[in-house]
Amino acid sequence: AGIGKCVATDLARRNARTILACRSWERGQAAVEEIRAATGNPAVVLRLLDTGSLASVRAFASAVLREESRLDVLVNNAGVTGLPFAITSEGLEQTFATNYLGPFLLTNLLLG
Repeated sequence: AGIGKCVATDLARRNARTILACRSWERGQAAVEEIRAATGNPAVVLRLLDTGSLASVRAFASAVLREESRLDVLVNNAGVTGLPFAITSEGLEQTFATNYLGPFLLTNLLLG
């Protein structure tokens, strides 16, 4: 939703293969179908990613590096705000993990 969906739609309109990295399969798949319909680009795909989980980040990056021949643009757009204090299963504060550590790790893993 929001800025991420707008960016993905614009990239798809430019005929780019576009990977939506979403936490929710249902919401992500709905966005994929909407973007495909709006742009006519069938190369819009969904991959699950929770930037608040470093294990999820590692699995996502590994799959992208294995399945994609190249990656030209990475847009780190995920984030949370206003959540109550919580610790992730990996022992990290949830907002810090989601907004900073996850995107930092993802970027570095995808640099190759």
